[in-house]
Amino acid sequence: MPKFRIPSVYENLRPSLARAFAECQVYNVSKPDLPDVFDYRNYRKFLVDYFAARKASEYGYSYRRFARDAGLSSPNYLKLVSEGARNLSPEMAGRFAAACGLRAEAADYFCDLVAFNQATGPDDRQRCQQRLKRYRRYREVFRLDEAHAAYHGKWYIPAVRELVTLPDFRAEPGWIARRLRPRITPRQARRALQVLEELGMVAEQEGRLVQSDALVSTGEGPLGHHIVSFHLAMLERAGAALQELKTDERSFGGLTLSLSRAQMQRLQERLYDFRQELLQESPSGEEPPELVAQLNFQLFPLTTDGDPDAQ
Repeated sequence: MPKFRIPSVYENLRPSLARAFAECQVYNVSKPDLPDVFDYRNYRKFLVDYFAARKASEYGYSYRRFARDAGLSSPNYLKLVSEGARNLSPEMAGRFAAACGLRAEAADYFCDLVAFNQATGPDDRQRCQQRLKRYRRYREVFRLDEAHAAYHGKWYIPAVRELVTLPDFRAEPGWIARRLRPRITPRQARRALQVLEELGMVAEQEGRLVQSDALVSTGEGPLGHHIVSFHLAMLERAGAALQELKTDERSFGGLTLSLSRAQMQRLQERLYDFRQELLQESPSGEEPPELVAQLNFQLFPLTTDGDPDAQ
């Protein structure tokens, strides 16, 4: 193969070119470190992180570029979806998955995650979550999260946790099943103990199970679908107790009030403070526990805002 010769007109540049090449640094250009969709339970957060990673690694990457990749006419549609101003239809979810470079199982997971995040009721969210559980990566990443969901997913698991504090408690599924009202199956009792141990809420100490963390609350803010299911189950248990238990075994009361918004807010705060007071007082009581009881709090409006004819 003939050697490449530098034209004579450029011969005087040879020394400077050699120095320039010698001083050059070689950069290893690789693909951007994109987020793994299986690490996410919120598809909007994934879209935010994906766009940030592409923008940081690719000069000129923009919402307009993403819109072109997804076949969208609106250049800011990704921004609106990421901020929660727009939802994705199943067809649009597939186009977004393709624009993010997701293929096969990853694309399917993204679409199922969209359906889960946009589900409108507890039953719908439960069905969507069952679809997510089909993915091995989801089960691996969110194993502990699933245990948290299971804790409030069944009314009797928190009850078993409190049952542990009774002096005569026996860590036997059959005994636990018979002690609860209504009775559960030994299999359900065994699963309850498994969930509590996975979460570190109970532990063996000196040959018996004890609570390893005494305080648990559903907390404030938006409720997950499993916590909504927990509240619904406890309301159902309240209805059964109202009909099945003697009046000296239960206490029911209610008030219908007209309130200002400020009064409503203050009442919510008082109820919250009272719940926290009970949580702090219960574990440190001097009298040994003899039973497990449920105390529900409900406060909600019975009227709409403003003039209904104007809405």
